[in-house]
Amino acid sequence: MGALHEGHLSLIRRAEAECDRTVVSIFVNPTQFGPNEDYERYPRDLARDSSLCQQEGVEALFVPSAQEMYPPIPDSPPNACLTTVRVAKLTERFEGAARPGHFEGVATVCAKLFQIVQPDRAYFGQKDYQQLLVVQRMVADLNMPITIVPVPTVRDADGLALSSRNVYLSPEERARALVLPRALSEAVRRYENGETSADALREAMRSVLKAEPQVTVDYAEIVHPVTLEPLDIVTDGAVALAAVRVGGTRLIDNMLLGTTLGQLFRRPNHGMQ
Repeated sequence: MGALHEGHLSLIRRAEAECDRTVVSIFVNPTQFGPNEDYERYPRDLARDSSLCQQEGVEALFVPSAQEMYPPIPDSPPNACLTTVRVAKLTERFEGAARPGHFEGVATVCAKLFQIVQPDRAYFGQKDYQQLLVVQRMVADLNMPITIVPVPTVRDADGLALSSRNVYLSPEERARALVLPRALSEAVRRYENGETSADALREAMRSVLKAEPQVTVDYAEIVHPVTLEPLDIVTDGAVALAAVRVGGTRLIDNMLLGTTLGQLFRRPNHGMQ
């Protein structure tokens, strides 16, 4: 959705290294925002984004308008789309529960962008782990001839995952937001030290998060890497997921337990590869 940072550039660089041609789409998609979310104020800087893409050797930048992506429909509100894509089950928890309609907007716009651009490979970041699974599932279920390539999360030196919404944080709020990667890291540390009880790891994460009283916790979970079902016993490949609110900004993050992203998605039983 633009406001490019090093996380986005890691996707571009991976594509440039693996593909003959790289196309970047930039589109702040109105249908994945709720009525009280930040669509109007979402950071936009197309001139800077275009310059960064040129510096990285991107061959084409696709920047459609909302009217092009969602042509007007008689007797319908703006940005209406009568044909939509819904990925069941994977969208019922976490971000899907917190943001009703969000993933239908994501899946629909990705299906449209894939149809327009016709890519062989599409690159998505680990930071939005649930989104990554939703897009993978859609591509598999609809037999789209596209490989979805997951790319690890990029973090600042202080550990905070890069996000376009980080610009909303004041210096004080950013300091508080660091509790999010600390909580996830605590789950990773305890698992590496032999803890396999998911309840114990959840409690460890929540304990760290509660230490920052001005941060509101939406969820902190240990889940299966493909189904997103909460686990009882943790094995390699489980995912620690969390979402918090810092001031008026909602942040999400995740970390894998006992594996790397590349190892996880190479598994023959991953389910969507």
